[in-house]
Amino acid sequence: MLAAVLISTICIPPPHVKAAALITIDSHQDGQTLQPGVAELSGTYSGVYELQLIVNGAFVTDVQMDDPNGDDSGSWSYKLDTSQLDGPVEMVLKGNDAVTRYGIWSPWIHLNIDNPAAHIPGVQITSPNEHTLQRNKMDIHISAAGKNPIAQVELRINGGDWLQVAPAKNGYKYTFDSRQSPHQVHSLEARATDSYGNTGYSLTVYARTGGMPPANQGKYPATVTDAVYMDLANSTPVNVINDVYDPSATNPETVTSNTYEPEPLPDQDRAIWIWENASYPLVLNPNARAALSSMAKDTTTFNQRPITTLYLAVGQYDGAKMLEDHRSEVQQFIEWAHSQGFYVHALIAGGTSPPYFGAYSRYETHAVREFEQILNYNLASGETARFDGVNLDTEPYILPDFKIAKPSVQIQYLDMLQLLMERKQASGLTLSVGAAIPRWYDTSSDASNISWNGKTKWLSEHIQDTADYISIMNYRDQADGSAGIIAQALNELAYANTIGKPKSVVIGVETKDIADGGDPETISFHEEGRTYMEQELNKVYDAFLNDSAFGGIALHHYSSIVDFPSEWGPGGYAWQPPADHERPSTVSGATAATFDFQRINITYNMAMDNTAVNAYRIYRSTNADFEIGPATYAGISKGLSFKDTGLLPSTTYYYKITAVDISGNEGAPSAAASATTAPSTMKPMVIDQMTLTYSAGIARVTMQMVDKETRLPVSAKISGRFTHMAGKYVNAATTADGVFQSQSELISVSRGEIGFLPRRIMADSYYWASAYDQLPYPTVIWEP
Repeated sequence: MLAAVLISTICIPPPHVKAAALITIDSHQDGQTLQPGVAELSGTYSGVYELQLIVNGAFVTDVQMDDPNGDDSGSWSYKLDTSQLDGPVEMVLKGNDAVTRYGIWSPWIHLNIDNPAAHIPGVQITSPNEHTLQRNKMDIHISAAGKNPIAQVELRINGGDWLQVAPAKNGYKYTFDSRQSPHQVHSLEARATDSYGNTGYSLTVYARTGGMPPANQGKYPATVTDAVYMDLANSTPVNVINDVYDPSATNPETVTSNTYEPEPLPDQDRAIWIWENASYPLVLNPNARAALSSMAKDTTTFNQRPITTLYLAVGQYDGAKMLEDHRSEVQQFIEWAHSQGFYVHALIAGGTSPPYFGAYSRYETHAVREFEQILNYNLASGETARFDGVNLDTEPYILPDFKIAKPSVQIQYLDMLQLLMERKQASGLTLSVGAAIPRWYDTSSDASNISWNGKTKWLSEHIQDTADYISIMNYRDQADGSAGIIAQALNELAYANTIGKPKSVVIGVETKDIADGGDPETISFHEEGRTYMEQELNKVYDAFLNDSAFGGIALHHYSSIVDFPSEWGPGGYAWQPPADHERPSTVSGATAATFDFQRINITYNMAMDNTAVNAYRIYRSTNADFEIGPATYAGISKGLSFKDTGLLPSTTYYYKITAVDISGNEGAPSAAASATTAPSTMKPMVIDQMTLTYSAGIARVTMQMVDKETRLPVSAKISGRFTHMAGKYVNAATTADGVFQSQSELISVSRGEIGFLPRRIMADSYYWASAYDQLPYPTVIWEP
């Protein structure tokens, strides 16, 4: 359950007194004005861990945390560079509850940055009217203004080159002769650059020169003026002016109907989510696609159905914007996917960081801009290179006021979803738009009795009324039972049949290893393995194949599926890619940056391979010229970054990174990158030893915490979870001798494997120097 938003400053309670989890911001007052530079932010926290600062829904960063007593209470700080900000800035902190592991939020705070040199100009397309048919020659009028002189205004039509627009009597004007274009709907985008080089972007206007224009059902056409808050990721202001439209006007070319038919849907079965750390390599490395196709079409390894629909993430990743910076590569990928028989849906969230902020109305234009980039990409691409749909994974229930301010966030989310559907209609495109929703939008009190657009319904029903389809995040590891996959989808299927939307309910299941929030042993199929999952999914098919509303099953997600074993232990096997013995390229661009006294952040560039790169191995040493191997192995990452934690203070570390392909071939190591940790008076403790045993269906873990230097026992609090075939999360204190013992849930099988992963270890005046534990942690394997 999400925690309430805090509205007052609190004091840290005395030791040994359990208090509610809280976060405060103490360094600044709401509404305070700052000059550009470095702002020293600080506050306190209690009962939380892993604090992150969120700025303007566009920038997320970990903050420094000081907890000398090891009791999950202390102070936090962060140095925020405001030199590129101007105007109002919204900030909030989010952490994880030390007990429940669910989200905890600070109060919101708003600061004003007085920095005209960083002001982003506002730009809008004032005509043509999006809801009126245009003549072959149309005059496009643009207005642009800001705190600094406007140096240049440009226009992009149908995703082509940016064209310079000349000043006119009232703003800027460009005359477009649509007879040179085969389009009936033309996407119009404007941008303005001021004398300091700051560039602002408009939202899109869809101008029609053929066919019938849509009715005005929403707030746009896409006009932007002076910023209410600043988009750090796109450097654009986001205050939207509502379009004024009179449906009773006498203009005969204006359409007044505001209804439209839902898209006819093909079977999506099976679909798979592919997030950015996997989608970008698939787009940028054509060689990686053979592995995807082989895995997706394999029906024999686990007696499974083929994957036919790809939810391809297109969000910003590693500083790149896929649909802007790599448009031709995306077109080639989609053309390839279509030639292989796949449907491709663009996977997006909310256009913000974190993505669920896109559900807020004040961040609505971020979500609109993210959605419009897909529409504009399709209009700029040939038929065979277009997305077939959009899968929208905005999760408003994560927001702090989803529960306590019901139905405010629920309605803001629905307004956003409706607006995206209206933007699709305005574009004239026929791609299906689906919303990923949790399984409880039809049963929880947080989603009940939502009054919207004159009707009171379950939140799931409003979403089904609005979107073309839904993907239920039906994350449970069994088909049957009152909390099983089948029972949890019945209401949505019944409602889809009631409103006449066949094939519009897709059921999503989880396969990744979940370590935070909820109960990991019941959410994911990860513990049970692929063979068991397919058996349970066959029960779902048996239950729903004759239900006209059933659109198939979606798997979450590609990066975990490729490594997903049939079962854990000596009898397990995984999908095997085509034979390959060629090593990936050498990783380039490795950098190391100090975060605090015990953490260094590692980044590096994407490696290439003759097939697909599956992961990156990080190696560490205190010697500049070191050899990679088991003794220097520090960890593994599926993406292009790694947080190396549990280091020693005031110590220089050197790193080398290798790429590992999907067949297990490891590339040559990168050049070494180095950084030095900050000083600290905290003492390091380590796990002296860890043992696991299995008997009578129960795995038992024993380990001891000791001072790294003296090897004397340390009393500590330990949080962690069982892994592989088990998933139980445990929290317990050690004995006075530093000994921790715990046991798993019942796993009564003849053969298998179970491990234990410590997640957090806290002690007075100590910190967990996990880099000096013996890795990898042991597991227990048994068989008849």
